[in-house]
Amino acid sequence: MNESSPMVFDRTAVRRHRDRAADGLSDYDFLLSEVGERLADRLDDVKRTFPLALDLGCHAGTLAATVGERGGIETLVQCDGAARMARAAAQADSDIGAHPALVADEEFLPFAERTFDLVLSSMSLHWVNDLPGVLLQINNALKPDGLFLGAMLGGETLYELRQSLLMAESELEGGAGPRVSPFAQVQDAAALLQRAGFALPVTDVDTITVGYPDALKLMDDLRGMGQSNAVRDRRKSWSRRETLLYAAELYHETYGDEEGRIPATFQIIYFTAWRPAADQPQPLRPGAAKHRLADALDTTERSAGDKARPNGTG
Repeated sequence: MNESSPMVFDRTAVRRHRDRAADGLSDYDFLLSEVGERLADRLDDVKRTFPLALDLGCHAGTLAATVGERGGIETLVQCDGAARMARAAAQADSDIGAHPALVADEEFLPFAERTFDLVLSSMSLHWVNDLPGVLLQINNALKPDGLFLGAMLGGETLYELRQSLLMAESELEGGAGPRVSPFAQVQDAAALLQRAGFALPVTDVDTITVGYPDALKLMDDLRGMGQSNAVRDRRKSWSRRETLLYAAELYHETYGDEEGRIPATFQIIYFTAWRPAADQPQPLRPGAAKHRLADALDTTERSAGDKARPNGTG
């Protein structure tokens, strides 16, 4: 990991939360399953086969069960920083074939360069401190022209809960600490892939809104998914029950619908990128295009700086 990277997350807490959630994850994996299905759909769009693949941050094997043999995967190596998650993933594989699972920290990958045809990562990378460094390691682990497909939480995730907790703590406790983890911004995603040396990077965003009866049920689901707050500067003491109940009340007043339910927003950033290879399509140099954009749009080309006029004015 780059020593200059800010230490935003407590990685020990991340592992502890995931270990605690491992055994009961199947009761809370609806979001992991949905995002995994959308990631697998993107794999279906690629007309290639990827015999050796890596599932980075595998949770309890949710993505392996979703992907199966799509993409021509013959061997899917699973790894997770939490030992109980990796153990659960290994045990879950009995129904879908032999996919080995090992314990490995996403920030320190143990794989040799040019090992995998494909690297998948679903709902784990938002917990790493050095995302550019992790992306660089993923790139190095791929064979030339290997594919990286990833999904992680984006900056608009749980903004309703964030605001409700902030208001409740400010009013009742005279100040607020970070109770919801910060997440990457969409506008940074493609630049991070380019910085890590990937070719043909593409990012896109989905918003998944989940309805809940109240904010307390939402917080319970986050714990069950292993997605509890792991910011290093978080308050280490337990939240006061009075504060949580008031936050739930504010959440309902501000965001609740007529049926008494509240929305929880999850913004998902998807990554698609390739390890560079000599035979990949390359972007044209400026001025090397053989066809004019104006011809394609059936319009008149004007020099830069010419003032545009309404159609029909000459």
